[in-house]
Amino acid sequence: MSEQHYQMDDLDRRILNTLQLDSSHTNAELAELVHVSPPTCLRRVKQMHEAGIIARQVTLVVPEKVGARLTAIVEITLDVQAAERMDEFEQHVAGEAAVMQCYRVSPGPDFVLIVQVADMPAYHALAHKLFAAHANVRNVKTYFSTFRSKFETRIPV
Repeated sequence: MSEQHYQMDDLDRRILNTLQLDSSHTNAELAELVHVSPPTCLRRVKQMHEAGIIARQVTLVVPEKVGARLTAIVEITLDVQAAERMDEFEQHVAGEAAVMQCYRVSPGPDFVLIVQVADMPAYHALAHKLFAAHANVRNVKTYFSTFRSKFETRIPV
């Protein structure tokens, strides 16, 4: 089932909103929460997975509790912005576990990365490995989070 052909209805939205708040519900619990039968609920969730609406189900971890205490928001400007060079940079950072998010942006820098590391020495090692050693990186500007007042993964549907 392709994304273009899947028509979401109110039940799909209820399922998505419930799963985004807590995806650990069993199918029976989810069905009860959204007021449908378990087979209907299971079928709808499966259809939304197949349509690409649900990308994956994950567990969110508190970074500080696992030693990743420093969040860096990094702006990257490349020397050459040709499509293949942009793709190359994305592949370069995609393999790094500390890079939590990577966005191509416009205007301004070419990329904005969200990086989660243990501390400043870990950031410096990462910056050297990913940015300083990369021939096409022209400029790096990093902001360090001093406090996170909001972090949300839920998309209103």
